[in-house]
Amino acid sequence: MSSFHKRCRHLRGGQVTMILCGCLWLAFSGAANGASDGLTGYYGVGTRATEFEIAGWDIDVRPDGQGLPAGQGSVEDGEMLYEDQCAECHGSFGEGVGRFPVLAGGEGSLTDSRPGKTVGSFWAHTSTLWDYIRRTMPFAKPESLADNEVYALTAYVLYLNDLVAEDFVLSRDNFTEIELPNRAGFVPDPRPDVFNIRCMENCKNSYDVKIVSFVSLAPVASSVLSAAESQTGVAGTHAGGAVYLKACALCHESGIGGAPVHGDASSWRGRLAEGSSMLIEHAINGYRGDAGYMPPKGGFVELSDEEVTNAVVYMIEVSR
Repeated sequence: MSSFHKRCRHLRGGQVTMILCGCLWLAFSGAANGASDGLTGYYGVGTRATEFEIAGWDIDVRPDGQGLPAGQGSVEDGEMLYEDQCAECHGSFGEGVGRFPVLAGGEGSLTDSRPGKTVGSFWAHTSTLWDYIRRTMPFAKPESLADNEVYALTAYVLYLNDLVAEDFVLSRDNFTEIELPNRAGFVPDPRPDVFNIRCMENCKNSYDVKIVSFVSLAPVASSVLSAAESQTGVAGTHAGGAVYLKACALCHESGIGGAPVHGDASSWRGRLAEGSSMLIEHAINGYRGDAGYMPPKGGFVELSDEEVTNAVVYMIEVSR
């Protein structure tokens, strides 16, 4: 046994740890000193990435076609590639084998209890399909396909979903012309990014802070909407009544999240003092107050400004 090992036998765990940390510190100190040798970064470790190195990672493709490489591929070529590289898992017709994903079919099933979420029924953008094939397929050899092969496989999967003809050739030039059926089924998240600062003085008491959980909405949603629908006779006579029932009733019937209650003059009095134009602006663009937060258009971003205006006018008229 060496003299070093003999000494270590008499050291406690903490002493050994201190020695190891000291060695590591010396090692990193040496690395940091290497900054004078052309190394970069906070600790002087590593080198600045070159454009060529960045290009190897920057391979994402966007819905507008940005990021697509030059190339093309036909449905005919894609069929042969698909049978050789993909059918074993996804089936010859995109039906899926075992528990591997189904690629085709499912049209009109998204409202079912068990929807078929395929490229043709659920996906929003062709770029997702192209990008996914290039990054992850084939399953055992990801990123092994040439760009023209990715174009061809994408074209064939589109063909399996009856979205292109059998003589179709996909390229960067016509890529954005392909529109998937469910492209309108995805909407931007209207909630803003929020960065709160920790309160250090004059803070609200915990019982003054109103917290609404989306889970807590589930038990009351049915009864609230039922109560609102019972007023359909009244709402139906106003231009904003139908919009209210669709987009506003869940919160404004019960006051969830600090929303002024529909028909309750006392909860609307302070809001009405600001003027109807201000209420309409808040409803369209969103508003954050002491009692809660309202997303733009109540989260129904597909509504027009006119529809939201009509709904606000309706609520004001029945709540004065």
